[in-house]
Amino acid sequence: MTRTPALLLFLSLPFVASRPAASQQAPYRDATLPIDARVADLLSRMTVEEKFWQLYMSPGDLRDSTQDHSHGAFGLQVRAAGDASDPDAARRLTAQINDIQRYFVERTRLGIPIIPFEEAVHGLVAPGATVFPAAIGLAATWDTTLVRGVAGAIADETRSRGIRQVLSPVLNVASDVRWGRVEETYGEDPYLTSLMARAFVGAFERRGVVTTPKHFIANVGDGGRDSYPIAMSDRRLDEEFFPPFEAALDAGARSVMASYNSVDGTPASQDRHLLTDILKGRWQFSGYVISDESAVGGATVLHLTEPDTPTAAADALKAGLDVIFQGSWSDHRPYLRAFTSGMIPGRVIDSAVARVLRVKLALGLFEHPYADPDAAARENGSAQHRALALEAARRSLVLLRNERNTLPLKAGAGSIAVIGTDASEARLGGYSGPGVDVVSILDGIHHRAGKTTRVFYAPGPGRGGEGAVTVPVSAFGAGLTAEYFDNIALSGAPRATRTDHQVDFNWTFEAPVEAVARDWFGARWTGTITAPAGGVQRLGVGADDGYRLYVDGKLALDRWVKVSGGARLVEVAFAPGSRHTLRLEYRVSRGNGKIRLLWDTTTVGHWQAAIDSAVRVARRSAAAVIVAGIEEGEFRDRASLALPGHQEELIRAVAATGVPVTVVLVGGSAITMSGWLDRVGAVLDAWYPGEAGGTAVANVLFGDVDPGGRLPITFPQAEGQLPLVYDHEPTGRGDDYVDLSGQPLFPFGFGLSYTTFRYGQLSITPDSTGVGGTATVRCTVTNSGSRAGDEVVQLYVHQELASLAQPVIRLIGFEPVHLGPGESRQVAFTVGPDQLRMLNGDMKWVVEPGAFQVMVGRSSRDVRLAGEVFVR
Repeated sequence: MTRTPALLLFLSLPFVASRPAASQQAPYRDATLPIDARVADLLSRMTVEEKFWQLYMSPGDLRDSTQDHSHGAFGLQVRAAGDASDPDAARRLTAQINDIQRYFVERTRLGIPIIPFEEAVHGLVAPGATVFPAAIGLAATWDTTLVRGVAGAIADETRSRGIRQVLSPVLNVASDVRWGRVEETYGEDPYLTSLMARAFVGAFERRGVVTTPKHFIANVGDGGRDSYPIAMSDRRLDEEFFPPFEAALDAGARSVMASYNSVDGTPASQDRHLLTDILKGRWQFSGYVISDESAVGGATVLHLTEPDTPTAAADALKAGLDVIFQGSWSDHRPYLRAFTSGMIPGRVIDSAVARVLRVKLALGLFEHPYADPDAAARENGSAQHRALALEAARRSLVLLRNERNTLPLKAGAGSIAVIGTDASEARLGGYSGPGVDVVSILDGIHHRAGKTTRVFYAPGPGRGGEGAVTVPVSAFGAGLTAEYFDNIALSGAPRATRTDHQVDFNWTFEAPVEAVARDWFGARWTGTITAPAGGVQRLGVGADDGYRLYVDGKLALDRWVKVSGGARLVEVAFAPGSRHTLRLEYRVSRGNGKIRLLWDTTTVGHWQAAIDSAVRVARRSAAAVIVAGIEEGEFRDRASLALPGHQEELIRAVAATGVPVTVVLVGGSAITMSGWLDRVGAVLDAWYPGEAGGTAVANVLFGDVDPGGRLPITFPQAEGQLPLVYDHEPTGRGDDYVDLSGQPLFPFGFGLSYTTFRYGQLSITPDSTGVGGTATVRCTVTNSGSRAGDEVVQLYVHQELASLAQPVIRLIGFEPVHLGPGESRQVAFTVGPDQLRMLNGDMKWVVEPGAFQVMVGRSSRDVRLAGEVFVR
């Protein structure tokens, strides 16, 4: 086998004495002994520093000679170079991980193997790995069997590379669709999320890969903002946010990630009530708790509840955190100081280390630390996994509108216009690897249309606005002179001077230089900017505090008095290649510092020309498919749910041609559509459909398969309705606004089909049961249309009288079914204590006697059958 660069680095590392023979026969190495006995023996041999490194995780490998790994490590997130076209990516990464593992096993004093870890929300984040639909798309299948298969495929690809832990799944309930990470979740419903959690976690843990449900707890706060503080009652946490985590632990999850946000004023990574009382106490969780990346130090610089990082680390471990996750090896110093200075009791350290060691021993890493590179090459991106990715993508697509039989597209239509940059980009969503042979929607349509139908493409205006982007490094030559002041008036001598090669900063955790305060400083950048070959139309600044921009000695923008954030640009008309002097002054008087220097190199009004071009393409076609997308992601929450940029104008303009228009939406959350919905014939939500998504979308558009997906979130009519979820408690007055209905645009569970379904023959046996008994709800579903189709039969419940207000409707069961034309099937659900329970006034889960209305339907607002179960 060819010797990899990682192996060469391993061989050149400073030699650490191999373990003596006696150590190799130590009890902790005896696989026949109970794990607890092995853990106790190993703990007794470890120094404080060695214990610390078992509780510190970070990205990294062995290539940096400044990093000392001789004391061991919990694990490393190993990233290898490569892209979708690299056929040997899996084999090379596996060999690299083996080399790293060999160092820890053979060259550290105790030979404790590491846990290589990675992200894998909807596919391992690595070149050569299969990318499946985003988690929200998997939830839209409403098929736990399918999701279990997808998770198993991801787990096989992960395990084959020697990666033994994934920082997945995301089990936060998507209670506000403005949150940028809705795409990573399984939607707004605790029950649906819990079942998806069981499917995902069980598949991984059975294959010997540790899962890490995250983020504990409720990582979205007011306004749909990521990691915003929450102040919630124990009742709401118990009813809404805890169930998915309980389900994951019950399915075998061996790690949990604490969230960034504070909970009732306490940072989650230091919350004893959450981590010790609930997680390790009430739920008897025996695995380990890790922090989110850099979250422990966040108590010092963000939450401002700790005086320094060592104290924050000590308080976190004493509260129940076990493993500190940081962004790099070099971040470890203040955390190590908390251990070596005696700030953390020895029993607390030993308890945390024992939890980690138990898992490492249970995984068999001491006996079998290495993976087979050839097996990894066979497993990753295999034909079977790619076929499964296609099936999952097909099943995830949700048809939201289909007027006048716009879909399916007619075979041999002559010509189809495909419009939008999202059609050609093949976006995979957050936490994605590059994929294997990724198929864009445009390519999928081209392939499916065949030779008899011409496909015309126009990019349209894209998702951006006026085209402003961060001024690149190349525009500044040798860079800008940057002066940093310890005051907001920029007076006196600067405390630090350096060269900055670009103005694109977001100072959240720390100040720009050590000599100034994080939330009280001034900055000045001076230098020369050179216009690119196409010239510059506008120049501007995006910032959250005060700034002044001077161009060629003249004041161009003055926002020195802070009023609001955002970006502002002015017309400059720089000729191609021209050079101009620049001075940018900035001050931070409160909060985080965020500033970017922007320019617009496009012609003013270019978006209108792009729309006009798309309209011309549509007019020559028998049908138009507009693929439109949104911008979102981690730390990228949305204030507006409308399509960004000029995409709405694009849709209206193309629709005005009279050509039948289908809009395909690409994104991981809800989108408002009031400005264009009634003008188009069909709307298909594709989410982020994975590497085979283009083929799947084409299959549905042309009617090869039925759109079987159903919404796992509620789509509002307008942002003013948010947060808007289907399972809210009864209102004290009314639901509506003076200027808008309180009802959603598309409800939870909604999705259309190319066929029709008839529901009937509801039976409930028995119709009366005790508080510990069960009843069976049966109904018959018939495909009353002329073609095969997919339906999701949904069961809801409402408690007619309760001691405390209960949801107006609540999902307690679902069953996806595939029916041929005219085919019928009986669907049965068991209704018992787990489905009918409520949290009473004493915070106890009970079933209260009384009547329960059970409802069977196609969505939370489309109930087809209703009956009653009485609990004695």
